[in-house]
Amino acid sequence: MFTASREDYLRGIYILEEERGEIKSIDLANYLNVSKPSVSEMVNELDKEGLVVHKKYSKLKFTAKGRKIAEKLTSKHRLIELFLKKMLKISSKHIHKEAHRLEHAFSDESIGKLRKILGNPKKDPHGKPIPQ
Repeated sequence: MFTASREDYLRGIYILEEERGEIKSIDLANYLNVSKPSVSEMVNELDKEGLVVHKKYSKLKFTAKGRKIAEKLTSKHRLIELFLKKMLKISSKHIHKEAHRLEHAFSDESIGKLRKILGNPKKDPHGKPIPQ
């Protein structure tokens, strides 16, 4: 099981890669609003766990295993955002923060049921693709 912090890092890498194609540690530090040393420490741990590949002064890249986990986390977040917007009518300006809090608590089973209830959506409320 991953900690919320690990999940945030993996999702952050995924989001930045999705937006920019390739990223550096400083990009991740800025995105997560954490220090560069914190990013270095976590990236080294993720590298040791076989989730990312990172050499000093190079771009961050997922391993196949890391990408799969990051896609799952991103899918979970985006499904929760859609649920909050569509079903609970939460304001668009609040759904991201709320989804961020909830994404760490929802089980895979709950997310599967949520996906079904929402009709297996392809896009989140912001128009971004929901990984399948």
